[in-house]
Amino acid sequence: MPELRETSEEALSELTEYAKKQKWWKKVFGKDSGQDKSSVATQLVVGGITGWCAGYLFQKVGKLAAAAVGGGFILLQVANHTGYVTVDWKRVERDVNKAKRQLHLNTQRPPKEVRTKVEQAQMFVKKNMVLTGGFAGGFLLGLAS
Repeated sequence: MPELRETSEEALSELTEYAKKQKWWKKVFGKDSGQDKSSVATQLVVGGITGWCAGYLFQKVGKLAAAAVGGGFILLQVANHTGYVTVDWKRVERDVNKAKRQLHLNTQRPPKEVRTKVEQAQMFVKKNMVLTGGFAGGFLLGLAS
């Protein structure tokens, strides 16, 4: 059985090296994507576990945040209805529209810092495609659990 394992590992290594030499590899994954840090299985397991943890926490925090915002809105409505608080809805609408306009202006061309961070994230994903795939799968499983 150890012979078969070594043979399959060698074949996988040769196949990976062959794929890295192809034109499509560099188009899809970029020039620097061929650096192997760990085995594929290790990257998938680490990505999957961290993704599951992040998804699970995201789910719990999201529920808590939704409950807090919804509860706050209900309390505000009750306080408004009973006369404890008066809300100037015209002013709220005016401020929301002003915020929308400012957000729309800022989305036309993001600042240099944002573009740099997006480029760094793209490079990380290209260099760690297996790890990122494991993380995405784990994240979705964490959201579902």
